[in-house]
Amino acid sequence: MPSPPTNTSALLTTNSPQDSRALALSAWVTQQVPGISSPPALRCLGSDAGFRRYFRFDQGDQLLAVDAPPATEDTAQFIAIAGFIARQGVRSPRIIAADIHQGFLLVEDFGDQLLFNILTPDNADQLYKLAIENLLRLQGCPYEPALIPPYDRALLRRELEIFSDWFVHQLLGYTLAPHELAMLDNTFLQLENIALAQPQGFVHRDYHARNLILCSEGDLGVIDFQGALWGGITYDLVSLLRDCYLRWPAAQVKGWALEYYQQALAAGLIPVDTNQTLFMQWFDWLGLQRHIKVLGIFARLSLRDGKHGYLKDLPLVIRYTLEVAEGYTDLHAFANWFEAKLLPVAAQQPWYNNYETAGERE
Repeated sequence: MPSPPTNTSALLTTNSPQDSRALALSAWVTQQVPGISSPPALRCLGSDAGFRRYFRFDQGDQLLAVDAPPATEDTAQFIAIAGFIARQGVRSPRIIAADIHQGFLLVEDFGDQLLFNILTPDNADQLYKLAIENLLRLQGCPYEPALIPPYDRALLRRELEIFSDWFVHQLLGYTLAPHELAMLDNTFLQLENIALAQPQGFVHRDYHARNLILCSEGDLGVIDFQGALWGGITYDLVSLLRDCYLRWPAAQVKGWALEYYQQALAAGLIPVDTNQTLFMQWFDWLGLQRHIKVLGIFARLSLRDGKHGYLKDLPLVIRYTLEVAEGYTDLHAFANWFEAKLLPVAAQQPWYNNYETAGERE
């Protein structure tokens, strides 16, 4: 779940001899920015869940240097989708310069006002209204399959299996029996069916408070969109409202979701005969697909990539997962199994805290 660092005040100078990519990026910046005669010191803002890093530097007012290693990051796709969504009236970072071969970018700096850092109970309605307005613009994008691949059943299943492999097997050390594999297969099939049955549109895939920035002009900057797909219309909405990094009261989330529902109906994004009950099932079940996947992704980020900070967010994702699964009869087998088999093992992990209160504000 790529997202930029939440504490952008903690800057590190990383152009050390040991950091060859930062040194090469610094030399490249010198060639792109007029008035810089020698490679500038790059101050790292941090990295995301992938391998992309962001840097500020002197004489680079309102600019970010980006290191996106080509072995893992698709810079060409980032540039293409940045332009695509900008044409729909969504503010993406302007690309000042790019070297796709090296994986270097010079882009507009939206500043430090990540929604994650500035959201409060007092301003949440206003900021989520702005985020939903931007989401509706994104979902008005035309379908261009050569640029935006379909979020098909095969991909949905591969994502769900990240949970089985990385969270269940590798993080918890739990071995699935044949009857458990059959139960998971049935659960996953139901979630895939709901994802594919609802209207399809542009899916950012990480549309949440760490990837939305309130710009100085008062509009919303959107980042980290390079993995966009064409899929279920509620995916980004539930990513925003049931954020893996912060939680809002369930009644407030439902209210925001239904505000979106009314606007999406008016915009023709969902059929006029779609009632609220069906819409909320789309929202809940596609959100469950996302959260099951995220349990696996956060485990993988820790075990494979050494990014252990994501483990502290697992209890909140568990809470979302069980709240939805417990609310639908067809998902009770999954919920009961998770509570009986996985929770006792998870409770022994150093990252675990009571999922029932995870995300509560003090």
